[in-house]
Amino acid sequence: MRIAILRERAAGETRVAAVPDSVKKIIALGHEVVVEAGAGTASSTPDALYEAAGAHIAPDAASALQGADLLLKVRRPTADEIAALRAGAGAVALMEPHGDRALADAFAKAKIEALAMEFVPRITRAQSMDALSSQSNLAGYRAVIEGAALYGRAFPMMMTAAGTVAAAKCFIMGAGVAGLQAIATARRLGAVVSATDVRPAAKEQVASLGAKFIAVEDEEFKQAETAAGYAKAMSADYQKKQAALVAEHIAKQDVVVTTALIPGRPAPVLVTEAMVKAMRPGSVIVDLAVSQGGNCPLSKADEVVEIGGVKVVGFSNLPARLPADSSALYAKNLLALLPLLTDKESKAFAPAWDDEIVQGAMLTKAGAVVHPSFAAAPAA
Repeated sequence: MRIAILRERAAGETRVAAVPDSVKKIIALGHEVVVEAGAGTASSTPDALYEAAGAHIAPDAASALQGADLLLKVRRPTADEIAALRAGAGAVALMEPHGDRALADAFAKAKIEALAMEFVPRITRAQSMDALSSQSNLAGYRAVIEGAALYGRAFPMMMTAAGTVAAAKCFIMGAGVAGLQAIATARRLGAVVSATDVRPAAKEQVASLGAKFIAVEDEEFKQAETAAGYAKAMSADYQKKQAALVAEHIAKQDVVVTTALIPGRPAPVLVTEAMVKAMRPGSVIVDLAVSQGGNCPLSKADEVVEIGGVKVVGFSNLPARLPADSSALYAKNLLALLPLLTDKESKAFAPAWDDEIVQGAMLTKAGAVVHPSFAAAPAA
């Protein structure tokens, strides 16, 4: 089949859906790859490297999509890109699909078989396709780097002839993929690290990385994890107790990284305005959940806000600040998914409709919206 790779058009997006290594492997599987000119420029991958890998370079998006059987992107296709795809073609991307019935309807109307990488099931067989994890891992790393850059002091303890520099105190809120990488990164930089999470399993993971676990460990805490491994929404009573504990702890911290997200729901508020004002001047808060409302109500998307000397950082796309690595990992996620979208004999676009991974990720099929998350939502 003919696979199109386009330049990302979302503001600030520097990633690309394929890298030369993944292009070579896709071609080795018997497919044709067409890359829009300049698609990899922002991730330090010039067109010449794609050509060397065997891809064709198209002058624009329309040319790349002409006759394409499958479109691979980082972010959701634009209306023009959807319109340029032929009926029956496929589109795979990080669609940001939660609650967006209009996007699903647009794919259905165009008869595009659309898959959202966010909906790939978190099962063992799909780990290599888990784009949320691959991108969150880098986001957690970059969050600490951003915090360290904005913090006006050193992270590690330093003993010098002129005196001792105290180690920074770093608090990670949420110990999922991003949070665990943030813990590991802060530890590598020499900070004294603590972390919190509402999932009981996180306590052992936090401790294994050398950080101190901070949480109200009551009966509700012991039941606070879904079968899929996500944190459950906690009761108002638990949130009040946890907030009191966190408020006391956070006032002593230098850098705070918040990572708490529940798919399809607004981000829970973890750091209140009062907590921010209780922190020492020069402290930094990095809010990874800003795109879903923020774990701190003072954070603003793609801005650094200063409140009483405390910097609140709201970079909404941290993986895009590591475009080469994030593109390489995402390209591997797509490459792992590709066999489930391909007929083994003809190499044509033919999703394995009965496979649980395809069923989990599929938004639209044969002109209809099929994902269960849209079952109760009326068509636009």
